[in-house]
Amino acid sequence: MIRWGWGPGFYRGGELRLALLSLLGQSPGHGDALMKRLEERSGGLCPAGPGTVYPVLQQLEDQGRVRSRESDGKKVYEITDAGRAELASRADAVDRIWQRAGRWREWGFRLGSDTVEVASAVGRVTKAAFVAAGDDRRAERVIEILDRVRTEIEEVR
Repeated sequence: MIRWGWGPGFYRGGELRLALLSLLGQSPGHGDALMKRLEERSGGLCPAGPGTVYPVLQQLEDQGRVRSRESDGKKVYEITDAGRAELASRADAVDRIWQRAGRWREWGFRLGSDTVEVASAVGRVTKAAFVAAGDDRRAERVIEILDRVRTEIEEVR
C-alpha cells in the first residue's frame, strides 16, 4: 500500500485513541496489525506510524482501557470493559472518524497510485513552504518559488 505520509495529521485530538479502541473492540491485535488496519480503513492515505501508535497503546494500557499479553513474541492488545465503556460513550466521535476515513479511502481509490504519489509530493512541498515562510520577506520569496513551480507544471500539459 502507498503511504501518503500525512497520517498523524488525519487524527484530531484524541481520535487516534478512539480509533485504536474501536479496532480493538472488533478484535485484539498487535501494534503492526493495528497500524495496517488503520491504514486500510483510509485506503492507505492516512497511516499512523509506530511513533504515534505505540505511545497511545501504552497510555491506554496504563489507564486500564486495554491490556496486553505476549503471543508469538509480540505484544497483543485487547480492549477491557473500561475501554468498551469509553468507546460507547464516544460512539458519535468514532463514527465521525470512520466516516472521514471512508471518504479518504474513496478519494484514494479514485486517484490511483501515481496520483497519490503526486499528492504526497504536494504535501511535502506544502509543509516546506509553510515552514520556510516565517516572515513577510521569506513569505514573498516562497510565493515566488511556488508560482514558478506552478508555471512549470502547467507546461507539462
